[in-house]
Amino acid sequence: MSQIAERYEQVRRRVRDAADCAGRDPADITIVAVAKTVGPPEVRAAIAAGVTDFGENRVQEFVAKHGLFPEARWHFIGTLQSNKAQHVVGHAALIHSVDSLGLLERIDRIAGTRGVVQPVLLQVNISHESSKHGVDRAEVEEMVAASMELPNVRVDGLMTIAPFQHPESVRWVFRDMRDLFESIAAMRFNGVELTDLSMGMTNDFEVAIEEGATIVRIGRAIFGR
Repeated sequence: MSQIAERYEQVRRRVRDAADCAGRDPADITIVAVAKTVGPPEVRAAIAAGVTDFGENRVQEFVAKHGLFPEARWHFIGTLQSNKAQHVVGHAALIHSVDSLGLLERIDRIAGTRGVVQPVLLQVNISHESSKHGVDRAEVEEMVAASMELPNVRVDGLMTIAPFQHPESVRWVFRDMRDLFESIAAMRFNGVELTDLSMGMTNDFEVAIEEGATIVRIGRAIFGR
């Protein structure tokens, strides 16, 4: 068994334990292996270990790795500039980082020319960090409502990045995101069904799962430093 396979199995076990602690079904949680610092051999080893979902945060790397490994589900998780969206739309299983109405509309236009519906998540800066991208929580309802008029984009949920601190110190971030997610979902916008809450990384994914994450983005714990 490769080191990557061993680490991935450890992550899966930790996900199961966190889900059990919260009374949740581990099958409801998707592990996205963040491949932003690794090359094709490591991705190949991860696929052999059973990883099905990968995340990239740079457009050039996303395009290259998606082309090499089209059998995997590739998520775009980094900041996406409008002028580079054409390289991602229609190829990403899920774009996690839609942080403006303008970008949402741009994705809709590109998807329309390609005859696809692009699934996305709205990135929320729930912790109000100046270094983080994302919309304010007060803007989320407006963006979800606006998406109802965009036939080629589908808002599947929300995403956030917590401050890099002790996991218990950022539990409130994940709890606030879950509350926001549930309140928006309860509004039942016509044609919009929020199903995914992407939050939690190597440093804090267990706490994120306990607070409701359905997608966790794991890099170091799978691929090493």
